[in-house]
Amino acid sequence: MLEKELNAYRLTSMEEPTDEMLSVIMKEAAAEASTSTAKALADYFKEISTMLQKRVAVL
Repeated sequence: MLEKELNAYRLTSMEEPTDEMLSVIMKEAAAEASTSTAKALADYFKEISTMLQKRVAVL
């Protein structure tokens, strides 16, 4: 599938996406979700670690 063809498609259009288009769209969405989840988890554990270090320093 051509990237130009995929980029021209909008989910709000009246025509249904082809199976190939839908597959590519879903794979891209899954990749973005995985990336954002990994970043959120890294930020979360970094914050927990920082809080723990501050708490230990007080004791």
